[in-house]
Amino acid sequence: MSDDKGMTYKDSGVISIGEEGSFKTLLHWVNKSMEGHPEVVAEVGLYATVIDVGHGLGIAMSTDGVGTKLLVAEMMGRYDTVGIDCVAMNVNDLICVGAKPLAMLDYIAVEDAEGPILGEIGKGLYDGALQAGISIPAGEVAQLREMIKGTRPGKGFDLVGTAFGVVSLCDMIVGENILAGDVVVGASSSGLHSNGYTLARKVILGKWKVDERVDELGVTAGEALLEPTVIYVKPVLEILKKTKTVKALIHITGEGFRNLQRVRSKVGFVLDDMPEWPAIFKLIQKEGGVSNAEMANTYNLGVGMCVVCAPGEADKVASIFKEHGLESWTIGKAVSDPERKIEMPGLGVVGKKDKFYKK
Repeated sequence: MSDDKGMTYKDSGVISIGEEGSFKTLLHWVNKSMEGHPEVVAEVGLYATVIDVGHGLGIAMSTDGVGTKLLVAEMMGRYDTVGIDCVAMNVNDLICVGAKPLAMLDYIAVEDAEGPILGEIGKGLYDGALQAGISIPAGEVAQLREMIKGTRPGKGFDLVGTAFGVVSLCDMIVGENILAGDVVVGASSSGLHSNGYTLARKVILGKWKVDERVDELGVTAGEALLEPTVIYVKPVLEILKKTKTVKALIHITGEGFRNLQRVRSKVGFVLDDMPEWPAIFKLIQKEGGVSNAEMANTYNLGVGMCVVCAPGEADKVASIFKEHGLESWTIGKAVSDPERKIEMPGLGVVGKKDKFYKK
C-alpha cells in the first residue's frame, strides 16, 4: 500500500465544503433557526437530527443523496440499483443514533421523464425499503430540462431521500461514556458504497471503459462501481435489542474513518487490526497512486459500519452480523486521548480533526 504523495480527492475536483466560508455562513443561518426550539435534542455533527415530541419519544431525521455514483448509472443506462443506495445512505445514518427507521420520502429530478428511468429508480427504492423494513409513502418528481444535464443527452438525474425514525430519548446513542479499552467491531461493506466516486471514476474509468471487464475485479468497471450500498438496519436493530453496552454506531461514509470522531466521548481510537482491503480499493490506490492517508480520508476500505461496545460483547455483535450474512472483525479499540486522534498503524497514518496524515 502506497505512502507516497499521489492523486487526492481534491485533485479529482472535489473540495472540502467544510473549509469554505460560504458553508460556515450557511451553518450560521441554519443554526440560528433553532433558537427558541428546545425540542431539537441532537445537534449538528451527529448522524441524525432528533426532535423531542413528548412522552420520552424522539423523531429522528436524516437526508442524503447518492452523489456522482449516479453518473455511472447514466453511463451504463442502468437505474435499478441506485434507489438502494439512496435508502441506505439515509437509514444507515438514522440507526447511528439508535433510531428505528420507519419511512423515507424521495426527491427525483430528471432531465427527461420519458423512458424507463423513473420505473427503474422506483424498483431500486422498493428493494432498499424492503431491506430496511420501511415504507416510501410519498415523494416528489421534477423534470428540469434546463438545469439537469447528464453524461448523455436526456439521461441526467438526481436522487435524494429524507428518512424518518423513532427513538426513545433515554436510549439515544451519541457516543457517550466510551472508556479506554472498549472495542470497535467493524462490519463488512460491499465496496465503495456511495462515497469517493469523483476520485474512483477518474481512476477506474480513466483506464477502463464502463462496460469493459476488469480482471482484478472479476466484473466490468461499471458493475463494480454500481455495487449497491449495504443496508445495516436489521442487524444493528437486533444488536441494540440483544446487547447492553453499545456506546456508539459509526457509519463510515464521507471523511472515511474520521467519522469515529463524531462520538461525544473524549477518546481516540487505534484501529490496529483492519481486514484486508477489497480489490476495488487496492485498484484505486494502485492505478491512482493514492496515498494511505488519502484512502483513509475518503473510503470505507471494506468496513461500512462500526459498533463501539464493551470487550465482552464483541463476540455477540459479530455473531449477529454473521447471522445477517455480514462478515465482521474487531478492528481496534478506544484509547484515552483528549485530541481524539484516529490511528491506523497498519497504514502508517493518523487522523486528526481535518484529515489523515502520514505518521
